Amino acid sequence: MTADPYAELRDGVRRLCARFPDHYWRRVDGDGAYPTEFVQAMTEAGYLAALIPEEYGGAGLGVAEASVILEEVNRSGGNAAACHAQMYIMGTLLRHGSEAQKRAYLPAIARGEVRLQAFGVTEPDAGSDTAAIRTTAVRRGDRYVIRGQKIWTSRAQHSDLMLLLARTTPLDQVRRRTDGLSIFLVDLREAVGQGLTIRPIETMINHHTCELFFDDLEVPADNLIGEEGKGFTYLLDGLNAERILIAAECIGDGYWFIERATQYARQRVVFGRPIGQNQGVQFPLARAYAHVRAADLMRFEAARRFDAGLPCGPEANMAKLLAADASWEAANAALQTFGGFGFAREYDIERKFRETRLYQVAPVSTNLILAYIAHKVLGLPKSY
Repeated sequence: MTADPYAELRDGVRRLCARFPDHYWRRVDGDGAYPTEFVQAMTEAGYLAALIPEEYGGAGLGVAEASVILEEVNRSGGNAAACHAQMYIMGTLLRHGSEAQKRAYLPAIARGEVRLQAFGVTEPDAGSDTAAIRTTAVRRGDRYVIRGQKIWTSRAQHSDLMLLLARTTPLDQVRRRTDGLSIFLVDLREAVGQGLTIRPIETMINHHTCELFFDDLEVPADNLIGEEGKGFTYLLDGLNAERILIAAECIGDGYWFIERATQYARQRVVFGRPIGQNQGVQFPLARAYAHVRAADLMRFEAARRFDAGLPCGPEANMAKLLAADASWEAANAALQTFGGFGFAREYDIERKFRETRLYQVAPVSTNLILAYIAHKVLGLPKSY
């Protein structure tokens, strides 16, 4: 068997995660709390600066390595969603920000002095139709004035900085619907109470997501990322990394479910024999494992292409689709294996079951990925 090229990295993440065992995540989930201690430990270890180049104080690693980090967090029973966005959100700043912006923010992010973990994109009436957003940013002298609303903006209450997508040219004045959108860097420490209101949304998982209301929030013109009107292109540029990293988290979940379920199936004795001896228990777990492994391969193929600078939209989307499906399949097989005990909080199956279900819906639904593959890869008429 070929040696794992990421063995040392995996070992380091696993040792860190061992300091945050099941009961830690159970408590955080039960309290609806933010895992501050865990995020701080990940920051101090340099893992959240994995994708920041060394010249800006980061580790200078690729998406493949970053994906392994997040995979191992979830495989340990943790929830990387508390901090994963800092890895891929900063890519917009890195690839499209000015040198002054990069020098001002990236080293501080790498050191953990500030957090960039929120991206305001989705709106209540737009959903996945990003070009239909209504939040506006109007230039007035050396500032932009922002009005509108965002929803499902996660970690906004636990982030110092946020990227924001807003329309700078009215929809009826652009050639293409995706033109006229711009991205801004918003300092949340200054914005809250000065035109920005954040309201948390209670959900079935401990995801710390929010609604944002902008009422004439003023943002310095220097905080515009790249060119005005090019924001949609910049957004798409970062989505492939997001897809790959989310796929890795699902893969970590999938392995966790299968490892927990097989261990339980070997030990649980009913009718005088371990339940793992029954093919009705074996086959769903074996099939789920095969699907997780297959998704794992697609994740690394997508990461390889991304890190090589090659087009990887289909691969990144397929990795996310396959991994989300595989983790959900593994979750169901694990819950069925545990039976009634799977619903007991002390076994953690129900917590991880809820967490991994999210990725059928977000950050892009499996149906929209299928529509993308049908149109972009198979050449069928566009349906969205």
